[in-house]
Amino acid sequence: MSRVAVVQMTAAPDKARNLRHILRCMDEAASRGASLCAFPEFMMASPPGTAREAAELAEPLDGPFVSEVSRAAREHRMEAVGTAYELAGGRVYDTSFLVSRSGRVAGSYRKTHLYDALGVRESAVFSAGPRLPSPRASSLGKLGMLICYDLRFPEVSRALACSGARVLVAPSAWFSGPMKREHWRAMNAARALENGCYVVAPNQSGRRFCGCSAVVDPMGRSLLDMGRGPGVGVAEIDPGSVRRARRALPLLRARRTDLYR
Repeated sequence: MSRVAVVQMTAAPDKARNLRHILRCMDEAASRGASLCAFPEFMMASPPGTAREAAELAEPLDGPFVSEVSRAAREHRMEAVGTAYELAGGRVYDTSFLVSRSGRVAGSYRKTHLYDALGVRESAVFSAGPRLPSPRASSLGKLGMLICYDLRFPEVSRALACSGARVLVAPSAWFSGPMKREHWRAMNAARALENGCYVVAPNQSGRRFCGCSAVVDPMGRSLLDMGRGPGVGVAEIDPGSVRRARRALPLLRARRTDLYR
């Protein structure tokens, strides 16, 4: 069994202020025995409204923001999944990263499905990532990375599960609105159940976002739902649950790939 800590927060525009809060949350997660601490999308700063604002906030993944998260992970001997506005090749990406217990960035993923829906146009602010990463080894098992809007595209989670992922971590900033909380819970449960894997989904809270950061087990059961307020939640991850779920419901093995691609 491993413990995962899920941070629900309301990011401020001030990057330094958010970083101080993030480091305090990592302290708390470590004190509660978590082997991995997961943060929401846009943890670096509240969402920029323009590409210029994003560029002013952005850093490379070896910049000071991620380096401080890495230092704290090394100090606590704890893994972390976080997000950053990543500057690379003159472009800004909405990027998730995995930090190992030794403080090394062990994997990263640039968001591929930008949220151009319901009056929001992320493609005017960020560049889309070109590919999905391979699942990475973690204390929770093979870990697949996706971000927020990716949850609405079942192909992403399925591709990661078929590549060996047993836990999907989806840092999110899921906006509030009619039926949005219902969609959020349904997407997390569906992605877990159809792939026989855990879904760990930290979300932003506050006026603009729906909160309800979640951990869902491979049979679709909710292990954590954090409601609306900020905080650090903890859930147990049992690797044996993935084996048992996939044996009882062999969905990955039973696919008719001769009929569909």
